[in-house]
Amino acid sequence: MTKKRLLLISNSLVHGRGYLDHCVDEIVDFLGRVKTVLFIPYALKNRDKYEQIASERFKKTEIALYSIHREKNPIKAVKNAESIFIGGGNTFRLLNELYKNNLLNPIRNLVDSGIPFIGSSAGSNVACPTIKTTNDMPIVEPPSLKALNLVKFQINPHYIDNAPNPKHMGEIRETRIKEYLEENNLAVIGLREGSWLRIAGKKIKLKGEGGAKIFLKGNKSLELKKGDISKYLHT
Repeated sequence: MTKKRLLLISNSLVHGRGYLDHCVDEIVDFLGRVKTVLFIPYALKNRDKYEQIASERFKKTEIALYSIHREKNPIKAVKNAESIFIGGGNTFRLLNELYKNNLLNPIRNLVDSGIPFIGSSAGSNVACPTIKTTNDMPIVEPPSLKALNLVKFQINPHYIDNAPNPKHMGEIRETRIKEYLEENNLAVIGLREGSWLRIAGKKIKLKGEGGAKIFLKGNKSLELKKGDISKYLHT
């Protein structure tokens, strides 16, 4: 039986609130007795500033955060981590750095052993089999679009139902996801802002206030509310 424990968050910021404020209670409950978090800030260019923001947020919860970009041996740092948090930013840059530092397998092995994993936005994208359902531009070119494969479905974070301007004639998010499903078979969950997935083994719960929408092969979609959604998604 899988030991995986994941907290996959749509977004780090909710309008009018500070960094991770909307989900900090969930993070604390999820981590339980864990008191140190290895932070992976590769999705942003300024890693020092990113570390400072994340560290200050976690310090308020009495959880110590330290960043992998200061470690001489990133692979060893992952292997010794008590928990891992991958922050948001540009998904292509994040994945490229994970490949560059040879961290995909070490992170995957750690999560398979039961070490808690937290991802936000791009950090949730890389938990999927690929990053094909990210919203980001490919500002760099990683060796592959294949990611950590910690779950057997795709996430589209920051999911929004309609174009903000009714006169906008470009594709809406739903159109993009349906295009993905024309060429791929995995289910896609559109996580609205303020929502997250909490995963324990094969059990998947949708939590938060934003809700979500699941898209399936064959032009099928379903609105999801808070609660157990394990029958729709798999780990």
